[in-house]
Amino acid sequence: MINFEQSMKRLRSVSGYLGSAVLNFSGETLYMDAENTGVDIAYSASIFNDAFRMISESSLDVGFSDASFVETKTHDGHVFLINSAGDQTGDNFSKLNVFAIFRDDGNVALAKMIIEKTAQGMSKEMSEL
Repeated sequence: MINFEQSMKRLRSVSGYLGSAVLNFSGETLYMDAENTGVDIAYSASIFNDAFRMISESSLDVGFSDASFVETKTHDGHVFLINSAGDQTGDNFSKLNVFAIFRDDGNVALAKMIIEKTAQGMSKEMSEL
């Protein structure tokens, strides 16, 4: 089994980090860190996952590939959902989505890089199970 706590450790150390979740392709929460948020991360992540899937469908409708990243920037923060791309064949069981929230003054550029790399690493581990 994947050690999500260890996989997400680097992300939690980025300046401005508030919380995160790892979801499977259907939106089920596999990991959650809501310690610094005071909000229902699982619910928020699930809503973002649904929106992400609709955006991805729209991307396909206009002739592009699936969406791989969604960012919502507000006046006081950022919300990300990044798809690992996973195993492009089969039933999408190794596709994972990483949801994260950051304060606006956080290191957003570093967070994006770490989220993407972490998502791909976890997805690779999932496909090997």
